[in-house]
Amino acid sequence: MEQTKYSVGLDIGTTKIVAIIGKQNEYGKIEILGIGKSKSLGVHRGVVNNITQTIKSIQQAVEEAEANSGLKIGSVVVGIAGQHIRSLQHSDYITRKDSEEVINEEDVDTLCNQVHKLIMLPGEEIIHVLPQEYKVDGQAEIREPIGMYGGRLEANFHVVVGQVVSIKNVGRCIKSAGLDLGNITLEPLASSDAVLSQEEKEAGVALIDIGGGTTDLAIFKDGIIRHTAVIPFGGGVITEDIKEGCSIIEKQAELLKTRFGSAWPGENRDNEIVSIPGLRGREPKEISLKNLSKIIHARVVEIIEQVYVEIKNYGHEEQKKKLIAGIVLTGGGSQLKHLKQLVEYITGMDTRIGYPNEHLAGDSDEEVASPLYATAVGLLMNAIKNQEKVKLTKEEILQEQEQEKEEELVYAEGNQTVVNRPDVHKERKSVFDKWTEKLKEFLDNAE
Repeated sequence: MEQTKYSVGLDIGTTKIVAIIGKQNEYGKIEILGIGKSKSLGVHRGVVNNITQTIKSIQQAVEEAEANSGLKIGSVVVGIAGQHIRSLQHSDYITRKDSEEVINEEDVDTLCNQVHKLIMLPGEEIIHVLPQEYKVDGQAEIREPIGMYGGRLEANFHVVVGQVVSIKNVGRCIKSAGLDLGNITLEPLASSDAVLSQEEKEAGVALIDIGGGTTDLAIFKDGIIRHTAVIPFGGGVITEDIKEGCSIIEKQAELLKTRFGSAWPGENRDNEIVSIPGLRGREPKEISLKNLSKIIHARVVEIIEQVYVEIKNYGHEEQKKKLIAGIVLTGGGSQLKHLKQLVEYITGMDTRIGYPNEHLAGDSDEEVASPLYATAVGLLMNAIKNQEKVKLTKEEILQEQEQEKEEELVYAEGNQTVVNRPDVHKERKSVFDKWTEKLKEFLDNAE
């Protein structure tokens, strides 16, 4: 099978690294061809802090995915998160030379490129420029300006910014692991593609992705991304608290959390106790499940309250910005017992757990349909989308070339001289593709 037939998403998380290979079937659903995962050893709170370890972990995950699928992995789409990510709102405009001509894709690209030239704080770089709504000659709330007449094109943008060093480190790890960097996308955006429906995005929804090192938030309203945030706490700090509070090792703390943990202390009776084997012949330890829940509850409340502050910052209490579809929880941390009820209690908003199974083919492995793999599935979807775009662009170019040949024949037959016309076919690249190319170029030069 050629590389063009399948795509790969690579989720570099704090607790695990997942490589997922898939393709789109004839029904538009995603067929998972192979999956590989490894323990993530060089990442802390979503940021690479040990290049060598991260490269090893990536190679391990990639090898497992290749062995499962019998395919070779070349180019991957990678997610980026971490506490260095921040977002801001910005509005910009361009004045067009000829208002008698309709607005085209080039005008929109020019406007987006202008935003990319914004001066950031030292060491920061723009990752995404996401248009919200456009204004044409003062007429507001336009979703799609292409094809309209107008002299002044204006737009509000949601700009996602990250640390250059962190982005470069991710790129370096991918390159050193022997892979090509197809694209970099923000992890909350990838997760939202996998678990949210278009209706929810229209109605207004907050996606909370609780990972090992970070909790990512993405807010949608009217089908447009309105707010993103990365909170530097996740399931890892809960495990750390259990380890400290119960004086046990990390492995046991993680097992306790996933098997017996609950975010609601009232659910456990006082006499419920679990016994943990002691280290090297020491006496077993008895731990009360009520105490365990209290430790988990305290930390989870802190994480949810920080996320809720971000939701309030977006302004969800305003009538126009109301999140009718409430909250969707995903990521490994969302599997904690009674978390849904606790989130509803703190925020007063409807909550559900998001599974990435809606876009997967019916015969997919149940394991992949877990919230644990939401980001990886979203990155795979992004990789497939990119491939479709490239395919379409290539087809457009071929069609235009054919058309030109025909036109030239007509010119020649009419005994006229063939005019050398400029190339009509320019490969259309999104602002983000250009940014990825710049990053690749930078990494090549840094060799």
